[in-house]
Amino acid sequence: MASGSTAKAERRLARYTERRLAAARGEKVPLTATGWVRFTLRALGILALLIVFVPLHYLYRIFAYGSPFPMLFLRYTARVIGARVTIVGTPLRRDVFFISNHLSWVDILASAGASGTAFVAKQELAEVPVIGWLCRLNRTVFVKRENRLGVAEQINALKEALQDNWSVTVFPEGTVTDGQSLLPFKSSMLSVLEPPPPGVLVQPVMLDYGENAEEIGWVGDESGLHNAMRVMARKGTFPLRINYLEPFSPEDHRGRKAIAAKAREEIEEALVAALGRPLRDFQHVVDAVCYRPKDGTADAT
Repeated sequence: MASGSTAKAERRLARYTERRLAAARGEKVPLTATGWVRFTLRALGILALLIVFVPLHYLYRIFAYGSPFPMLFLRYTARVIGARVTIVGTPLRRDVFFISNHLSWVDILASAGASGTAFVAKQELAEVPVIGWLCRLNRTVFVKRENRLGVAEQINALKEALQDNWSVTVFPEGTVTDGQSLLPFKSSMLSVLEPPPPGVLVQPVMLDYGENAEEIGWVGDESGLHNAMRVMARKGTFPLRINYLEPFSPEDHRGRKAIAAKAREEIEEALVAALGRPLRDFQHVVDAVCYRPKDGTADAT
């Protein structure tokens, strides 16, 4: 027979699960009174960071290039939201193309705070109030995954970002998942590595939210604003391990598809080890990346 504390924990987990699944279906899940308090306090914390770091950033830009304040601001914003980041491995500091799995908009805050990297992220994130502006502050390159006619323009923007920022992160799954799955990697954004810029390495990155992954994940039909409010209203903190895996030279692989396959293999191995079990099929349809969970097929171009 379960103890009182165990039964209470199970009821809490059931409520979390019910709300998460409702959010993934696109339903609006209202915040509790205490949730609104936590959301408000965290929003005020972000505002305080803005008041401190944004003037410092623009003042620094008057005298020098490469301000450190966006990285610091994003690092502390992730902490205010509740992320407790642990870095595993050593991130390269320049001339590096990070390839990462993707669960949440929190990934961008935490990863940029850890390494100062710029990002390629989906256009929908740019439309999230405050979060979109924060990403632009870090010179994120926003792309529309379904806009195949704009790939050349996006690749040019990516090349400029790599030259300008020393490091760039891409999320080649083309969407966010739940931390229990890994989709086929879209290789179109890796065209910048054909041929590889001189001296640039690829470093796979595995993001691990542990048992909180499904709750934090922004999946299904949930809006970005709704997910941001839900995450910022949650009780307590959550761990995020950023695993920087062994870098490799893209020159050792024949083209972008081979580079994508190598990075995915490394990330999958690390994710399976972290979960302690095999990955499962992703449970949501993602039209923008042509993914259907029933037959497990996807367009991996």
